[in-house]
Amino acid sequence: MALFGKKDTELQAEELSREISVDHYVAMREKGARKRLWGGIAVALLAVVAIAAAIGMAYLQDINTRLSSGVSETLKQTLTTTEVGEPFYMLLLGVDKNHDRINDPEYGAEDSAYRSDSIMLARIDPTAKKVTLVSIHRDTLVNLGEHGTEKINAAYSLGGPTYAVKVVEEFAGVPISHYAEVDFDSFCMIVDSIGGIEVDVPVDVYDPQWTGADIKAGVQIVNGDQALQLCRARHAYDEYGDGDLYRAANQRMVIAAIVKKVIQQDPATMAGTVGQLADSVTTDLSVTDIIDLAGMMRGIDTTSDIYSGMNPTTSQFVNETWYEICDVAEWQRMMSRVAKGLPPYETIEDDPTTGVAGNVGWEAGGIAVSGEDAVTDEDVLDTVAPEYEGSVLVLNAAGVYGLAGRISQSLSSYGFTCDKGDAEEMDHTDTLVVYNGDEAMAQAKAVSEALGGQLEIVANDGSYPSYYDVVVILGTDVA
Repeated sequence: MALFGKKDTELQAEELSREISVDHYVAMREKGARKRLWGGIAVALLAVVAIAAAIGMAYLQDINTRLSSGVSETLKQTLTTTEVGEPFYMLLLGVDKNHDRINDPEYGAEDSAYRSDSIMLARIDPTAKKVTLVSIHRDTLVNLGEHGTEKINAAYSLGGPTYAVKVVEEFAGVPISHYAEVDFDSFCMIVDSIGGIEVDVPVDVYDPQWTGADIKAGVQIVNGDQALQLCRARHAYDEYGDGDLYRAANQRMVIAAIVKKVIQQDPATMAGTVGQLADSVTTDLSVTDIIDLAGMMRGIDTTSDIYSGMNPTTSQFVNETWYEICDVAEWQRMMSRVAKGLPPYETIEDDPTTGVAGNVGWEAGGIAVSGEDAVTDEDVLDTVAPEYEGSVLVLNAAGVYGLAGRISQSLSSYGFTCDKGDAEEMDHTDTLVVYNGDEAMAQAKAVSEALGGQLEIVANDGSYPSYYDVVVILGTDVA
């Protein structure tokens, strides 16, 4: 006999169903609440990430804006584009412009009020992980065309960064891909923020009157003030000779030491360092460009793969002004070495600052290079800009009547002073262009180009007349 009737059973089933429905509803409501909670957290996290990214982008954009202040579109168009990872040249100018002078009515913000106090070419090879720093003496006498002959540091005041790039490109015979203008007064203050830099000072640097420098010789950690003194103190070297020569070497040492320290930083720290530099450096490179480049250069052996040098000059008093006259042939040879990724000097003894000012890159020995890595005359010729001037002797060796006269007349129209004659032998097929002395390489290259190019150019081995800049032995190839 059933304890409960059918009606009672149905009532129990309905009550049980209601209990299950309530429990299910409560469970589902709690599950929905958890979903909404986690969804809210995810949205909040995404919002935080978005805000952080926006702040990060704004931060980087602010740095980029400060870095590129003063970089005109004309300058950007003047710079040569290079592929990522390929070696490139960068022009570094230390301009006697600072915050105080910009706000001084006597100077102002115009480029024409300033000159480049230091001029440095940096060749950077990210693949080989090598850096070469080559200073150019600020008093080097150059031909500035319509502006006449001037010291090379006048280029900045005559035409700003764009003209300075063009002048240095022509003088050094290399394409410049990037530009940086440095205010050393502020730049060296970055040294303090990275905990100082290690330098090797060969002799005491004592300059109480001009810079206040009193730095003892030896390997040591210097702060920002001392780094600036090393970059400025040219009168500390008066007893050794041209102070600009030695302080330029110190500038290269300081820059190399800063690079060595900064390149070891992680990307976030490096971005902060670049942000601090942004007020003392003007460049076409963005902060991401700099960090990417530093990443490619990470692992560089800073004791042996950062090289240093300066264009070879002699002082000369011209029109009541002291100028530095560049040894063009030796300068071209130096830049040929640089283009091959070699130290500017063949041996440490060739560096005139050795033992007096800061040296970079000689820890590896600095011995002469021979064999396939030696710099040849062909290497130098590749860097020489043709000069359509000078004396040329044209000798007919093709046996074609009147050929020497016609070629002489043609070369004269290019600006050469020509004499003509017949060679002893008349069976030459290929024309030969012979130059007398390294200083005549530029004229020989111009002669070759005037005659169509692709002609063999060689130094006189004593077989040809030496009282002309260039001797041309005509073959049937130009007949």
